[in-house]
Amino acid sequence: MTVSSMTGFASESGFSAPYRWNWEIKTVNSKALDLRLRLPPGFDDLDKPIRTAISGALARGACYANLSVTRESPSLSARVNRNLLVNLMDSLAGIERPDHIGPLTLDGLLNVRGVIETVETEEDADAQAAAQAEILAGLGRTLKQLCAMRAGEGAALAAFLNQRLNRIGDLSKAADLCPGRHPAAVRERLRAAVALISETGRLDDARLHQEAVLMAAKADIREELDRLVSHVSAARKLLAEGGAVGRRLDFLAQEFGRETNTLCAKSNDAALTAIGLDLKVEVEQLREQAQNIE
Repeated sequence: MTVSSMTGFASESGFSAPYRWNWEIKTVNSKALDLRLRLPPGFDDLDKPIRTAISGALARGACYANLSVTRESPSLSARVNRNLLVNLMDSLAGIERPDHIGPLTLDGLLNVRGVIETVETEEDADAQAAAQAEILAGLGRTLKQLCAMRAGEGAALAAFLNQRLNRIGDLSKAADLCPGRHPAAVRERLRAAVALISETGRLDDARLHQEAVLMAAKADIREELDRLVSHVSAARKLLAEGGAVGRRLDFLAQEFGRETNTLCAKSNDAALTAIGLDLKVEVEQLREQAQNIE
């Protein structure tokens, strides 16, 4: 499986007499799958199968799906309003006609508004069922395009994240090999600190030794480095696994941040602090882009 982004867009149009339809689907980042569906009047029966299809194709992201349907010019037929026509004829029959007014004709009566009505032919149930089937098939093609676009962006994101992981791994190794972590360097810093403290007054040698050991333990970053290496391995495994791994990557990015912050807090060496700051930059970039993964 591949890694997918949560952003994408796809559209698809089609015709199934007498309906022309168009799908537009857009997705953006979201913590979960948030589907917002718009259907035209008369097609509410498609709501459930559409939601099922989209939920099966997407695992995460805000999805805006819009279906528009237009009907070709409807067939019209003429219908005589017999009740109105008869009422007119009965009403006019009892009226004395002046000499200058011609005789009553059917043409004249038919020109009276409302006597002739134009009506649309009734919907063809078979045609609508065929259109709905084609609309669902079009949805499948639209989702396929959308997933392909999201997968393409996901591949670029995965490459970027792997670069960040490589950099974090290199910086972790550099921190481990930093001269400031060597026992001799640690002893020298402790010696200088002890000498400074000793100048302020007499200290118990046993207590001094105990404090020196505590200082050395607090400054040790072995545990943080081991966790960073472990997190790098776990993140690479998730990217190789593919699928909907965004939430787990986001969690790992937070763990990267914790370990890096602790490393910087423990550092009492300028070179190691510089490495820690570089680590924080890489981790922040990792965290930002991991939030785009499905």
